[in-house]
Amino acid sequence: MDEAITKWLDQIAENKLNPEDVERSLRYAKDLEQGLAKIRTYSQGVSIFGSARLPMNGKWCKLAEQLGYKLAQNGHPVITGGGPSIMEAANKGAYEAGGRSIGLNIQLAHEQHINQYVTDEMEFHYFFARKVMLTMSSKVYVFFPGGFGTLDEFSEILILMQENKMPKMPMFLIGKSYWKPLDRFFASKMQRAGTINAADRKIYRITDNIDEVVEAANKIGHRSIYDNLYNDKKSNFKLI
Repeated sequence: MDEAITKWLDQIAENKLNPEDVERSLRYAKDLEQGLAKIRTYSQGVSIFGSARLPMNGKWCKLAEQLGYKLAQNGHPVITGGGPSIMEAANKGAYEAGGRSIGLNIQLAHEQHINQYVTDEMEFHYFFARKVMLTMSSKVYVFFPGGFGTLDEFSEILILMQENKMPKMPMFLIGKSYWKPLDRFFASKMQRAGTINAADRKIYRITDNIDEVVEAANKIGHRSIYDNLYNDKKSNFKLI
């Protein structure tokens, strides 16, 4: 490790980075290091994404709570961004089922605060570090209706799977009425223009049935906390 640090310091000098760049890179590294330390304390579970603005008594939050409960009943850690609405509902379900309910939070100018239903939490400064951990934490990904943030998280994991930068694990979009128009855009515009192909649209599944998520997680099974998919250098995907 000392040799690696020395090499890094040499590279900083060679690249003539200014003090602000060095400080920035250290902040990036700290977020990533602390995130990796946190996710090594639980086995890969199910990451649930969705809006921070939907009402808790609405149908989507109720469905997210039911999913969190069922996943925890089956022994799967439930991971969210730790905020309100969809995230809080999923954490609540897992918490009330006595399961591992994890919140990987980020400080925002509005909306975001850690919800009361997490058993494990961490706060990030940078979106990219948080997204890395939300991805590496999981064996199944679930996207409830959401805004730009949810779409960003969906798109990033989608492109990583498309380009074989991570294993193709189950990805669900919950809410046919919400997500089907996006899928039609992919088909009618992007696929027709040749910017994606039909196989790319098979990476994800649009459904209203949360039991499909539980079944997918059960099929993969329960991995040891020391057995993260991204540790497997023999896999046929390029590690992120």
